[in-house]
Amino acid sequence: MDLFSYLLHLIVLFVSLCIIFLVRRRKSACVKLPPGKLGWPIIGETLEFALGGKNSNPARFINDRMKKYSPIVFRTSLLGEKVAVFCGPAGNKFLFSNHNKLITTWKPPSMEKALLFQSSPPKAEPRGMRSFVLEFLRPDALQRNIHIMDSMARQNINMDWAPQKEVNVYPLSKKYTFTLACHLFISIKDPERIARIARPFHQMLSGLVSLPIDFPGTAFNSAKKGGKMLRHELVAIIKQRRKELSEKEESVARDLLSSLLLATDGNGAVLNDMEISDKIVGIFLASFDSTSTTLTFIFNYLAEFPHAYDKVLKEQLEIAMSKDPEEFLKWNDIQKMKYTWCVVKETMRLAPPAQGTFREAITDFTFEGFTIPKGWKTYWSVHSTNKNPKYFPDPEKFDPSRFEGKGPAPYTFVPFGGGPRLCPGKEYVRLVILVFIHNMVTRFKWEKVVPNEKIIYNPSPFPVNGLPIRLQPHEK
Repeated sequence: MDLFSYLLHLIVLFVSLCIIFLVRRRKSACVKLPPGKLGWPIIGETLEFALGGKNSNPARFINDRMKKYSPIVFRTSLLGEKVAVFCGPAGNKFLFSNHNKLITTWKPPSMEKALLFQSSPPKAEPRGMRSFVLEFLRPDALQRNIHIMDSMARQNINMDWAPQKEVNVYPLSKKYTFTLACHLFISIKDPERIARIARPFHQMLSGLVSLPIDFPGTAFNSAKKGGKMLRHELVAIIKQRRKELSEKEESVARDLLSSLLLATDGNGAVLNDMEISDKIVGIFLASFDSTSTTLTFIFNYLAEFPHAYDKVLKEQLEIAMSKDPEEFLKWNDIQKMKYTWCVVKETMRLAPPAQGTFREAITDFTFEGFTIPKGWKTYWSVHSTNKNPKYFPDPEKFDPSRFEGKGPAPYTFVPFGGGPRLCPGKEYVRLVILVFIHNMVTRFKWEKVVPNEKIIYNPSPFPVNGLPIRLQPHEK
């Protein structure tokens, strides 16, 4: 009797499993996944996408698969995850409009571990904490810092650029933008301390989007070490500032760090040191790489296209001549830099500093007849539109005038993303770039030392030699 009952249970279990398998198989057969291929096990197509060193090219990866599989959406495997890559303005709009509805924020494991982000915070983030960061980066709040940006641009040019006949733009742009961020966000001005923060930051940055292979010598291992050292420096700064605020009983924030330390929700909850360092690292990432990369390629294109340089110079000289020599730029001066801003946008179209962003599907959903299963990752890429002749005629041509008037069609040019997750540092980046370019073009013209310098990606583009240029001061 016991043996019969045991066999009966086994038969029932076997039949149940068969039914479940058949139902799932039938359901899977009805699901229409995006076309594409997953590539190698675990690695997928990661190496071809962004980690191939001198041979990697995200634009080529996206465009080749759009032609081969679908110009709307295709599937691949990146960083060990199944990914649906959304293409074109319709794909951009869909993802930007459905954040926290169908998709949510997701970071590659290499980024999470290198940044040491807390995946399971000990308590929920105080309500509205993101708004404190947004408040600090609002245009009207940033207006108060324009004179600081102008002053620091002049100092940086006098110290690192003007004394030299030949300079490498990329490393100098990185040094300037990082120094400025330290000054404005956390009030660190000492060059030695800035260097202690910069070294691990750059080490971490170089391996953020990498295969999470944790062996000595790998990009991921180096990024983890850099992230740990960076957090050590930031937490020390946070503790010191917390002590200063407590002793002085300050209630008015002087920078982003003070804002985060003073902020509380309705229950008096505050962020701990690691949570605050999360916010600081996040805003550094959002503002630093895009700024230094874009500045570098602006120098590149202004050297290659003298007519664009001449128009920028004319615009900036008109602003400079309307002011006293020692008078700093103001908000209304920035608003007059219309053509210069067109140059910036055309630069970001041809050499986008950010390649795209990952998200995670929080439920099954369909897009253009294709099903994206829950748990899959999604990705939008600037490369699906930036050089598409359908949206940008003669797409390889450097033509800032295409951004005059109404500019390109909606969702075809999205260097800062869109929707609820629009990059909060967008206006900050705009101000930093315009102020620096104003100071450079009113003092110098330049020419490239290496005319056809190769561009590589890691993951943002940069000139392999750092863009060496010869400076030619204007005659007084």
